[in-house]
Amino acid sequence: MANLNNSTENPLGVRIRYKMDIDMKWIHGGIVLIFGVFLSAISLTGCGLQGEGSVSNGSSGVSGDPTLASLALSVGTLVPAFDPQKTTGYSATVSFLNPTLTVTAITTEPGATVTVNEGFLTAPVVLVEGSNTLDIRVTTGGGATEDYTVTVTRQSATTFAQQAYMKASNTDAGDEFGYGIALNGDTLAVGAPFEDSISTQINNGQTDNSAPNAGAVYVFVRSGTVWSLQAYIKAFNTDAGDKFGSSIALNGDTLAVGAPFESSNSTQINVGQIDNSAPNAGAVYVFIRSGTTWTQQAYVKGSNNSAGDQFGSSVSLDGDTLVVGAPASGKVYMFVRSGTAWLQQWYENAGGIGFGWSVAVSGDTVAIGAPFENSSASGINGNSNDTSASNAGAVYMFVRSSGSWSEDAYIKASNTNAGDQFGWSLALSGVTLAVGAPFEDSSATGINGVQNDNSTPDAGAVYVFSRDSGGWSQQAYVKASNTEAGDEFGYSVALSGDTLAVGAPFEDSDSTQINNGQNDNSASNTGAVYAYIDDGGTWTQLEYVKASNTDPLDLFGSSVAVNAGTLAIGAPLEDSNSTQINTGQTDNSADDSGAAYVFQ
Repeated sequence: MANLNNSTENPLGVRIRYKMDIDMKWIHGGIVLIFGVFLSAISLTGCGLQGEGSVSNGSSGVSGDPTLASLALSVGTLVPAFDPQKTTGYSATVSFLNPTLTVTAITTEPGATVTVNEGFLTAPVVLVEGSNTLDIRVTTGGGATEDYTVTVTRQSATTFAQQAYMKASNTDAGDEFGYGIALNGDTLAVGAPFEDSISTQINNGQTDNSAPNAGAVYVFVRSGTVWSLQAYIKAFNTDAGDKFGSSIALNGDTLAVGAPFESSNSTQINVGQIDNSAPNAGAVYVFIRSGTTWTQQAYVKGSNNSAGDQFGSSVSLDGDTLVVGAPASGKVYMFVRSGTAWLQQWYENAGGIGFGWSVAVSGDTVAIGAPFENSSASGINGNSNDTSASNAGAVYMFVRSSGSWSEDAYIKASNTNAGDQFGWSLALSGVTLAVGAPFEDSSATGINGVQNDNSTPDAGAVYVFSRDSGGWSQQAYVKASNTEAGDEFGYSVALSGDTLAVGAPFEDSDSTQINNGQNDNSASNTGAVYAYIDDGGTWTQLEYVKASNTDPLDLFGSSVAVNAGTLAIGAPLEDSNSTQINTGQTDNSADDSGAAYVFQ
């Protein structure tokens, strides 16, 4: 473990933004959810149900049942729904942000094989803009075959557009709706940690503002292209100043919400939530959805949680695994769910402030950001004992085997410099890791430019790493297409399969359009988001994204999330007083109320 910043000066207070309490950091939010196209590439060939009887194609010795029991795509929905007796005529439409997909198929006859366009079932299929044909062939052990056809339309770049402008149902000045954001399929969760309701119930009491900065989370769902509010979520032990919603993670029907300034002294799950004797110890709340109804499943505390830890400053969720950061004390906790019960599985104490500032989990791999780490090492597994580069930052990788966790790699930037704060933001999807360093100083633009030019302070950068049988290696050094000093590109990052989204909330363009006007710097700190795709190891910028109501100081891009071709973006200092979706975005009478935007 590298030496972290053990200075008595708490670096968590270094990057104070606007109305933050003195010890409240800007949590990037936008936890990256991790159901990308590669993670969906699970080969189920030969794992089907036993068919009754057999069929023959008329040739001697050629027999078996070559039908599929089920068929699905990693992105997009089959139209019509899959029918084992229907082999042709399926279609699906995917976003421009989906350059590949994979097919999941279960064969009726065990041992039958499946190919897609004459290739392996698990291989990603590259999609061009427009029409793509998937020829799916099932072959039994006896040689019988059946062919299925799916036509996939990948939308063009020109169709990528803003789909929704979203506001809280109880908009108030200073709530900072959009501070955190999480997206999974057709569900979007938005955090507003400075919301003031004293409610302790879901979908109730949102107009009572007697608990300043208690915090709330809003869940929206999409039907077709139309979004609506499904739930207004509060902690069941709401208190002023808890900042519930500072961090959020969403996976299927499970939502995790961090409240890093909650003050219970409990060190157990589901115990002691009304005790406020440990100021700013922090807590995490887990909610589950059944149908359209959300309920709280767990109140989560660390086994050695103590005052000032800020447990819940960062959260990440994958299936039944929850990772929680407590960066004020340099602690990270891993919890697992068995049935409906959550248990602490692992705990790591780095002994230094900032470890756990960002966290990300994908399967049995966890990434932990420590942006105030001081080593001057570069690359993978360098000298962690050199402390000559203050706040250069590092990322620590851990892997799980048989329920036990061990350190897998110590990752640094390829151009480590003091103050870059590499690890400020993280996203992990399968074997791909994205790391934000928003205070990196290079003037480079685009992919893999000149890294050692430090003439553009706090321009920011993102580093993409991949893992193979030889371990982790850096794949790309990513910069904005319009790099400028102070933009803080990499303040937030999100990954989904081949798609990377990067927020630069202090970018200054006045543009209100996609892929236009990025060299206009007349609107300070409006913010922008950049979308990239990976084409066989080569990353390319696809989109430069701005809000439809761009205004100075909105900080659009403070949080980002991407999933299955949909991009969600938070602008926590946006000022509209609207309480509706797609309405009233030009009214600026509610300072820092915040907004969220969805693009597809």
